[in-house]
Amino acid sequence: MGKLYIVPTPVGNLDDMTFRAIQVLKEADLILAEDTRTSSILLKHFEIKNVMQSHHKFNEHQTVENVVKRIMSGETIALISDAGTPGISDPGFLLARECARAGIEVHCLPGPTAFVPALVSSGLPCDRFCFEGFLPQKKGRATRLKALSEEERTLIFYESPYRLLKTLTQFMEFFGSERQAAVAREISKVHEEIVRGTLADLVEHFMANEPRGEIVIIVAGIDKQNKKPNVKIENV
Repeated sequence: MGKLYIVPTPVGNLDDMTFRAIQVLKEADLILAEDTRTSSILLKHFEIKNVMQSHHKFNEHQTVENVVKRIMSGETIALISDAGTPGISDPGFLLARECARAGIEVHCLPGPTAFVPALVSSGLPCDRFCFEGFLPQKKGRATRLKALSEEERTLIFYESPYRLLKTLTQFMEFFGSERQAAVAREISKVHEEIVRGTLADLVEHFMANEPRGEIVIIVAGIDKQNKKPNVKIENV
């Protein structure tokens, strides 16, 4: 029986690719990629010439059975996403689950994921946190935000730059304008930036400065005893 390797890839700087990740991708019988066009740039950079196959949220339910069969027949398959660790707001969970159910060894290599550096550099508590990824766009969004408004742990969200202002404005409505937060963008890239302050500060900042790139939003949890944010940071 073969193995499944889940291989993190850089969220920005290609130098964040590990030696082990390169070796696994070079030795795999097949590389499953979220977008083969995006991943071909990465593979070319590291002179990895293995066969790729598309594996994304729109086809994974149709392809997972065949992938499992190939691994059970002896092939080693590596899964990558466009950036970061597969399964974290990217395809990966379904395949990992089905392989585990079939008794296949699943190995996830340590490596990049956007929210960890965003959280650690935010200045907000990172000992306990709640990762929410992308919020629902419509149905269930308000209900989720209302529930999270009483969360004591630091909150982590992913967001598109095109929806950032709308999301921050909604956060003000549900969390309060004085709730401390940070917006990290373009992590490990040339224009990496982290902006800290209250939610009101961040809305004002991004109304004056158009947000671009990949976005991670970090929001302070609430001190339930005093009914206020449990920490203060600001640089805007």
